[in-house]
Amino acid sequence: MAIFLIHRPGDSVGVATSDLTAGSAATGRFRDSDATIDVTAIDDVPLGHKIAVAPLAEGAPVVEYGVEIGVATQAIQPGQHVHVHNLKGQRWA
Repeated sequence: MAIFLIHRPGDSVGVATSDLTAGSAATGRFRDSDATIDVTAIDDVPLGHKIAVAPLAEGAPVVEYGVEIGVATQAIQPGQHVHVHNLKGQRWA
């Protein structure tokens, strides 16, 4: 099973700690607890990229490290790759 890291409770994305393959089961582990979230990767998610752990509507804030890092430019489902194709970062807003 693939593993990804979730920085804080309430984050809508986690970070892949290895390449995740579409269709594979993946477990998100919280950095500071034993809590986990299980998702099925919808897309391939390269090492270091974000994977959604919660559904996001178009225009919804994307949260990582407990802060808004940008907005979803389209609806995003848990397990989807979150990157420049569906995320507008706060830096560029």
